[in-house]
Amino acid sequence: MTIEKVVDFLKANDNFEILTHNYPDGDCLGSGYGLCLGLQQLGKNARVITTALPKDFKFLLNGVKEQDFKAECVVSVDVADEKLLGCNQEKYQGKIDLCIDHHKSNRVDAPLKFVDDTSAAACEIIYRILTEMGVTFTKEIANCLYTGISTDTGCFRYTNTTATTLRICADLLEYGCDSGYINKVMFETKSKKRIELEREIYDRMIFCCDDKCAVIYTTLEMTKGLEDEDTEGISSIPRQIEGVKMGITIREKPDGVYKVSVRTNGDIDACQFCKQFGGGGHAAASGCTLNGDLQGVIDTLIEAAERTL
Repeated sequence: MTIEKVVDFLKANDNFEILTHNYPDGDCLGSGYGLCLGLQQLGKNARVITTALPKDFKFLLNGVKEQDFKAECVVSVDVADEKLLGCNQEKYQGKIDLCIDHHKSNRVDAPLKFVDDTSAAACEIIYRILTEMGVTFTKEIANCLYTGISTDTGCFRYTNTTATTLRICADLLEYGCDSGYINKVMFETKSKKRIELEREIYDRMIFCCDDKCAVIYTTLEMTKGLEDEDTEGISSIPRQIEGVKMGITIREKPDGVYKVSVRTNGDIDACQFCKQFGGGGHAAASGCTLNGDLQGVIDTLIEAAERTL
């Protein structure tokens, strides 16, 4: 699809439900609520369907109207696979009308798809769509889109940041985006529990592959009593270490499920690494899910890292 065809579809339809992925981050929430605000401004009914809304992201709700309607169109944003819908998968499996994403590994089964893996964030695509639709950019929309772009680029530090990324964010600042507040909340503020968690993570960090790979993990016991936002962004810890080309973060979930995030520096393809475990994502940031026990998962990932590195 082209942006123009996406715009034609959105203009021709109404009563939208916008899906985000499980364990929502700044990009899926920012693109979801940014699109919702744009559609509502054009007189359409829209609502965002999410599994959770961490307290740090509640400002994204500013300006969003609660509307009562029967859904006619389902749009997914920043969702690379329907398996990532979590508890919403059963309800929406095979029912997505339009998929908007920036993951090259996208496997969503939808009749209409716009996937641009050159975009640093899904919010970049939403910016282009809203511009083509003639939406007036308000401070609330600008805050949503800036949140998604800044979080997916690590506050513009990651290699996915492009000249287009910066130009879009310059526009968002002119539209009134509160970048100072967003940057402080997203990148500079940590709870006491988060600091204590980081200390424990550093104590248990594992190095392998001649110190080219660093593995960190959190268990259910370590994260007991923590909110989702207290663990947000821990996957960036290993990649900050000099000499580390691949950082692997393992998060224990209930029932023997382990969510894995892989971050790489240089020429290592994180997406290809995760594909061998049924996952995917971006070249420098990808994820997958493994089942079993913690030590078994660690051993499996280290063996794969040794083959890769």
